[in-house]
Amino acid sequence: MSELTTVARPYAKAAFDFAVEAKAIDSWLIQLTFAAEVAKDETVIGYISGGASAEQAQALFLNVCGEQVDSQGQNFLKVMAENERLLVLPQVLEQFIALKAEFDQEISVDVTSAVEITAEQKTTLSAALEKRMARKVKLNCFVNANIVSGLVIQAGDMVIDGSIKGKLNRLATTLQS
Repeated sequence: MSELTTVARPYAKAAFDFAVEAKAIDSWLIQLTFAAEVAKDETVIGYISGGASAEQAQALFLNVCGEQVDSQGQNFLKVMAENERLLVLPQVLEQFIALKAEFDQEISVDVTSAVEITAEQKTTLSAALEKRMARKVKLNCFVNANIVSGLVIQAGDMVIDGSIKGKLNRLATTLQS
């Protein structure tokens, strides 16, 4: 998986840099999303993996994508086809989304709680996280009764485990050592 990410990163960076320069980030996001979905299709994967030439893969993608991709997007897909990289389009999309979030100073935060979080709690939590992280926060809230009480907040590599289950696990570890 990390190999695919490494391969996808320069393509995503090039696409994002072009999109920023052209002031068309949202348009490129839509185009890449569509192309990534095409690349995930089992028939397309079988065709490209089955020994199709770069020209055949390019023609297939351009025919399937049609008007969903503008001329710059078509050129991007042609370059990826020439380098036999069309199957990494889903990873290119992931990298593009990450670059967009960084550009927009946004971060996606997963919040897991034992019960549904109210709108007022979401507002308060979002404001506190925005202050702490100095970014706009997009909350993704989940319910998991196994954490008993409290919250588990995850933003990228940062995890704040304020759940009773987490506290009990840390207590057990301390007692065992």
